[in-house]
This record gives sequence, C-alpha cells and structure tokens, in this order.
Amino acid sequence: MGTRSTLLLCFFLLLCLASRSCSQEQQQQQQLAGGGYRVAAVKVDQGGRQLRADVAAAGGGASTGDIQRLDVYASWPAAGLLALHTPVSSSLRLRSLMATPRSALLLILLAVGSLAVARGDDCCGYDVVSVAGSGSALSARLELAGDAPALAELGPDVQRLSLTASLETDTRLRVRITDADHSRWEVPQDIIPRPAPEDVYLAAAAASSSSSSPPRTRVLSTAGSDLVFTIHAAPFRFTVSRRSTGDVLFDTSPTLVFKDRYLELTSALPAGRASLYGLGEQTKRSFRLRHNDTFTLWTADIAASNVDLNLYGSHPFYMDVRPPGAAHGVLLLNSNGMDVLYGGSSVTYKVIGGVLDFYFFAGPSPLAVVDQYTQLVGRPAPMPYWSFGFHQCRYGYLNVDDLKGVVAGYAKAKIPLEVMWTDIDYMNKFQDFTLNPANFSFAELRPFVDRLHQNGQKYVLILDPGISIDPSYATFVRGMKQDIFLKRNGTNFLGNVWPGDVYFPDFMNPRAAEFWANEISIFRRTIPVDGLWIDMNEISNFYDPVPLNALDDPPYRINNSGVHRPINNKTTPASAVHYGGVSEYDAHNLFGLLESRATNHALLRDTGRRPFVLSRSTFVGSGRYTAHWTGDNAASWTDLRYSINTMLSFGLFGVPMIGADICGFGGDTTEELCGRWIQLGAFYPFARDHSAIGTVRREPYLWASVAASARKSLGLRYRLLPYMYTLMHEAHTTGAPIARPLFFSYPEDVTTYGVDRQFLLGRGVLVSPVLEQGATTVDAYFPAGRWFCLYNHSLAVDTRSGERVTLPALPDSPYVHVAGGSILPLQQSAMTTAQARRTPFHLVVALAEDGMAAGDLFLDDGESPEMGGARSEFSLVKFSCATWSDGKIRLRSQVVHNSYAPSRTLVISKVVIMGLQSTEPPKNFAVYVNGAAVQANRAVSTSYRSRGGLGSADVGGLSLLVGEEFELKVAMSY
Repeated sequence: MGTRSTLLLCFFLLLCLASRSCSQEQQQQQQLAGGGYRVAAVKVDQGGRQLRADVAAAGGGASTGDIQRLDVYASWPAAGLLALHTPVSSSLRLRSLMATPRSALLLILLAVGSLAVARGDDCCGYDVVSVAGSGSALSARLELAGDAPALAELGPDVQRLSLTASLETDTRLRVRITDADHSRWEVPQDIIPRPAPEDVYLAAAAASSSSSSPPRTRVLSTAGSDLVFTIHAAPFRFTVSRRSTGDVLFDTSPTLVFKDRYLELTSALPAGRASLYGLGEQTKRSFRLRHNDTFTLWTADIAASNVDLNLYGSHPFYMDVRPPGAAHGVLLLNSNGMDVLYGGSSVTYKVIGGVLDFYFFAGPSPLAVVDQYTQLVGRPAPMPYWSFGFHQCRYGYLNVDDLKGVVAGYAKAKIPLEVMWTDIDYMNKFQDFTLNPANFSFAELRPFVDRLHQNGQKYVLILDPGISIDPSYATFVRGMKQDIFLKRNGTNFLGNVWPGDVYFPDFMNPRAAEFWANEISIFRRTIPVDGLWIDMNEISNFYDPVPLNALDDPPYRINNSGVHRPINNKTTPASAVHYGGVSEYDAHNLFGLLESRATNHALLRDTGRRPFVLSRSTFVGSGRYTAHWTGDNAASWTDLRYSINTMLSFGLFGVPMIGADICGFGGDTTEELCGRWIQLGAFYPFARDHSAIGTVRREPYLWASVAASARKSLGLRYRLLPYMYTLMHEAHTTGAPIARPLFFSYPEDVTTYGVDRQFLLGRGVLVSPVLEQGATTVDAYFPAGRWFCLYNHSLAVDTRSGERVTLPALPDSPYVHVAGGSILPLQQSAMTTAQARRTPFHLVVALAEDGMAAGDLFLDDGESPEMGGARSEFSLVKFSCATWSDGKIRLRSQVVHNSYAPSRTLVISKVVIMGLQSTEPPKNFAVYVNGAAVQANRAVSTSYRSRGGLGSADVGGLSLLVGEEFELKVAMSY
C-alpha cells in the first residue's frame, strides 16, 4: 500500500471515529446491552507488517452464543493486500466481528493504516544482482533490499539468496530459492528422488554474471513447453505463465521474506477465474477451496470430525482450474510446518523452515496435472484385488468369539465381507506384536484367521509406532539393542500413548526399518495377517513435552489446531533428534510416510505379495506405499457429506485408495444415517465399516433396512470390481484418481467446478448419494451427454449443455449412472472377491450420441508385487463399439497385452447395448461373432426393450474369450 493512499485511509478513519456513529454514548449503550466487544490491547510488530489486537467482550459480556475473547490479526503478506483473521471457526469469526462495535474495528483499522505508513514501500524484499543460464535452466543471486528488516521479531533476514529455475520436463517447472551461503534442510532425496539442483545448474552457476546492472527481466522458456518463467530484478519477483494463452499462473509479490525459521511468499490469483483444490489434510465444507481460509500443515492427532483444522497429513499441493477448462498444479516441496492463506485473489505461504522449492505442472487437463505430479512424487502403489472388497472393523471387539459372530452375521444376511479387522483390543497391554492372552489368545485367534483364509477372506491388524518401555517385552528389548529410537537431549525421547510410556522408532534410521521388518516377520509367523494398519503416526503423544530449546517455540506460531497451539502439544517435540542429526522440527511431517515405506517394504519382503498398508498420517508421495482413510470422523450427516471432499482431495494428492469410516467412527449412529452411509461408502475406493469403543454397534446386518442397502449397493460394487481394478491400474501408471470430481471428465463445464455432492468413478460412472436426513429427493447435476441408470439400463438424462435434475431418493441405494460413450466390464456379485472373479464377464455398452463407446479391462492375479510391469503376468484389453450407417453395431476387442493365463479361459457371456435409436423391438435380430452367424436357438439369447426413450439390446449366452480378440456384430431390422 502506497504512503499517499495509506494517509488517505487514516484520514477517512479519523473522520469516522469523530462521527456520531462512533460516539462514546453509543458505545456505552452497546456495552450496557451486553453485546459487542472492546479492544483491550493492540500490538504492532517492529517490521511494521503485522498487527495483533486483543478484543474482549464489552460491558456485561457478549450476547448469548458469542465468545468472550478474540485475537484479531492483520497483516500485509503482499503489497496492497490486507488480511484479517482470527483463530476461531468461520461462523464464530463472522458473528463476533459483526458484533464488534464500529469504534473497536475502526481503532484496529486505524492502527493498521498507521502500520502501513510506518512500513513504507521499500522495507523488505530482495533485488536480483546477477542472472545466468541458457536452454532450460537459469540461476540468479538475490540480495536483501533496503535497511528496515521485515518482521524483525521473527529473526534476521537472510542477506543473500540463490534462485534456480529449471524446466525439468516440458510440463514441469521447478523454482527453488534458498540461502546462498548456508545449506538448509530439504526433503531428502532418498524420500522423494528428484533431479539435484547442483547437477541441473552447475553450468549456469559457473557462468554466473557479476554485472552490477542485471537485466530488468529474464525469461526461461523452451519451444516444447507451455510454461514460461520470468524473473523480475528490482525488486525481485517472478511469474509463471502459459505460453499458449498468456495466462499468468503464479505471480509473486515483491515482498519475499526469508529468515532462518520464517519464509513468506505471496502470489496473486485471478479471483474471478481461479478455482483451487487441495492443500490438506483438512476436513472441508466444500471440495473447492473457499476464499479467506487458512490451511495449516502440521500433522496432528486431531479428529477428522473437526472442520477446518490441520489433521493427520501434510500436502502443500493445489490444483487450479480456470475456464474454459485449463488446469495446472503447484507444489511447495517442504516438510516444515506452514500456514497457507488463500484469499481468493492471492495465496500466501508462511513456512517455519526449510527452503522454497516450488514445482509447477502445466496440465492442461486435470488428469494431466495428476499424471505430471505423481511422475515426480511417485506413482500410487498397486493395491491387491482383495482390498477392493468390503472391510469390517470396530475398536471394542471383545474377543475372538465376537469376531466370529460378526463374520457369521454377514454370511447370514448375505452381505459381502472380504476382510475382518481388529483394533488395539487384540494386543496384550496395548503392546505391538503381542496377543491378549485372555480374549485374543493364539489358540483361538490363529484358527479363526485360518478359517477366514479358507473362505477366501482376509485379516488385518493395527500397529501403533510407540514401543512400550517394558524389559519383559521382546520387541522393546530388541529395539534397545539396535538403538533405533528417536532421541532428545542425548537419550531416547520418552512419549506416552496407549501402552503407557513408550519410545518411538526413528524411521530415518536405516536400522529402524530393518527392526520393524523383523518384528512384522516374527509376528506373522504367529498370526499371518494379510495387511497392516498403522495408526497414531503423526506422531500422536499423550504428553505435552516441555520446551527444551528455541525449536520447540518458533517465533512464528502456525495456526495449529486452529488456536495457534504450540507445535509440541500432543506430539513429539520439535527439539527431538533423528538419525543423522535431523531435527523433528524439520522432519515432523514425514513420519507417516517413513513408517508407511518401512511397513510396505516389510510386508513385501515377508510375503512376496503385493502389500496392503493403511496409514493415518501421510505426506507428499505417501501414495507410493499406502492407502489412507479419513480418520476419526463422527456419526453425523455433516461428516457423511464432507467425506466426499476429503476423498476427492486425496485423489489429487496421489493417494487413490481412500475412504471414510462408514456409518461414522465416533458417536452413536442411527439406522437412517448408517443406511445412507453404506450406500455412499459402497463406492469409496476403500470401503470399511469402523466404529469406536463405547458407541452403538453398527454392522450393517443389525438393521433390516441397512442390510438391504448393503446387499444392493455392495452387490453393485462387487459387479463393478473389474472396472474399479482397471482404474487401479490406471492410477498406478498415470496417477489418475479412482474417485474423481466431475470436472476431471468435463473441465470445459464451469458448473462442475463446484460440484462436490457427487463424484465419478473413472471417467464415466457417476455416483449421486443421499446426504441429508429425511431427504426424499436427490439434486444431481448431469454434464452434457447421455446418462444411463446402471441398475436398470434406462436412459435417465440426455442433455446438450448440462442439467440439474431432482430425482426421487431411492430407499436402498444411491443413483449410479454411466455416461454415454463408456464400456464397463462387469462380473457377478458374490460374498468375496475370490468368488466374484470366477464368474463370467458382462460388458455394458453405453452409446454416446454419435453411436460410439470405449472402455478397458486390466487383469492379473491381484497380488503379484508388480502391476502391469515387465516382470508381471497381466492382460490388457481395449473395447470399442460403433454404430454403422447400415444400422449394424460392431463391438470389438483389442488385446494389447496377454500374459495372464486365466484370461484365456475367462469368458464374456453377455453384452448389454444401451442407447439404440429405435424404441420398437426389431423384427429380425442377427448376431455374428468374428463374421460367423450365431443361431439364436442355441445358447445365445437376445432381447430388446425401450427404456427412457431409447432402446436397449441384450445379447446373452455368449462365450467370448477375454484373452482373444473378437468382433461381435449385431444386426437388427425393423
């Protein structure tokens, strides 16, 4: 803000303070009425960039429902930008500020205006003193500009910075800013491998210019890339733009702040055009990020039922989608704690350490962005086929007999059940790798697990990272002998979780991963678990460690838990030390990723099969090793709705195997809520019913209506398993989410940018659930095209430009529609995935208006470590369908790869073709396979019906081998 405009603002505010609306008499009346607030204290930092006001309830206290004290912050993260925020929820913030007397607000604003005057226009930021580079790389030296320090209370500014920019690929630009004279913490190469800046910029650095007058701007671009990087010299800032359109994707302000433990950078955004998604993990009210929101990234054991708070993971990545559908991605690869302030017209990063290491992904489609992103951070791990079945868990199962009763309950109700889980109840004294001798003894649990395996079912157990300090506990003894625990002040750090006092393995220590793998192997000789669930790995700690040094209380307090809670609360202290001298301050957000990697590798080594790991805490790249669930949600309708937002966000983060605890974890569910949740949860990529100890039981067979919903919804899920597993292969090879927002398939349709009550499975299966108590209708949006009901194959909607439709709520399932142009490979429903995989295939062909459709099928054994790799056996088949001018329909298969032997015996027994123009049954119905006529009086059967204004033809009794190419021709005459 310029000095002249600031003085005008101050003058205007002084006039307001002198006016009748701000009179003392009016303030007294407000206070006597018991409403409003008063400013108790105002503090301005020495750098003149931030203000903090302590606001208290006025008079006899605030009105009913108002909070008693507020902290109001004002800051200028960028020139001309004012941010006001309070550490309370949005609703409380709005109510409280509306209740504040105008005089109080104006006093705050007056102080803010004075602050801006004192600050001036040249107190901070950097200038470019040299630039060099050629081709796809550029390097620059920056020096601190001006004499007045920015945010002096946060420490001295780094005097000299080094910037390196590189087009690492045609679609990926890296911009890295760090201290030019001292090395700083960065995410290690062994955690996220990536090109080293030293290698990329070696030539450029050697040729660095010493000119005292560098060019005002310098551009980095290549003919093959749509990304253009421009560095501006005095003051320093940079822009990233799109060559093809000129659209500016990232535009930093000249107020870069770079201190030892505080980095700040702001980029402008086109508020009316940018739609942002990502920046997690947080439970959000909407999938599209809301303006004027803060995203704190510091992994914490905070229940997911809390909205707008930092939760279990740290993912400083967002996708920006702009009309007419161009998308790009931005990653700040930094593991330190941070606040990201999204103001609609700007995004500001406030980071408490490390470096500014930005990656920009050109897209331009949303699918291309996640492809480019996961190419850098790691492709999602392939999940075993069985993990796409239905899972059942509860914290609070009493004993093995309780588990047996649950399995029997599912079987009696004829509800599919793939995996039984057990929470910490199975442990002896809550110690990892032990069994409770009274309730989960080896003599009872091992036969139970063996019977699950005989039935084609699986068993998964939980592990927590804390190792109980108990000299009689073999795991603890081995850990002490190998010296693998996290340190503090020269000794093992003492924490406290479920078993009491514990030490935590330091997974940055190579010996810790070996220790972990050995303990898993020993335990699997006792109980051959099929997967592992790693929880409490933020790390959760029931103690609040006492501060030891300055790392435990950094000068800038991120908005931890929404109340600026100290970063040590309920976790390991920032002053703890990892292997190699790495501080917990820097590595805190990495623990879940490191434990996931160690657990994944341990299972792979011990079983030789594809690992299944479920982790609560995640970081950038965690999808390479683990699935994720949304954590401790609540049995509430809001949590039901918000689960879609978190699921879609993790698809962006490269963690496609994601789901929420069905029916809610905490609190008591109801029959209606549980029924609606099983209808939605049946289509999560990871579908698990899970509940907390002390809450009502919620296995779906306990209510007749919920059991009916489970049978119908899970029945369709199990039919869709070949399609969902094919999506897993697509995720593993391209990063594409399994569950996707609508704009992934329809980026040109701006209406889809705000749709988060529906989602797509893959490109063309649309799920529209019931999300409100007592709802009798479902409001659904259908993008342009044909949409067919997957339950009865009728045409539901045919729209040329997108249409909102109100549908009557189904009692026992969500709406599931398939988009015209899709071919879905289905099998038959069964009680387990193993049984379902042995059934014949059906192809559901949904013709688009042009009479075309396409789809894929991926097959392998579902458990080999590789999925579609050079050393794995698999089949990949592409299907295409076209309607010819003579009215004939031709369905063809192309076998792209076929080394999976069962594909030569598995058959397609039925084909359903939807979207035929005639509503009248044909007089003649001829079927040809590979040019040869098939007589209808043999096994092949045909039928035709009119549904929703278009015809649908069924051809049954076929025996088309999946592993062999075929052409099916259907000719009808009327």
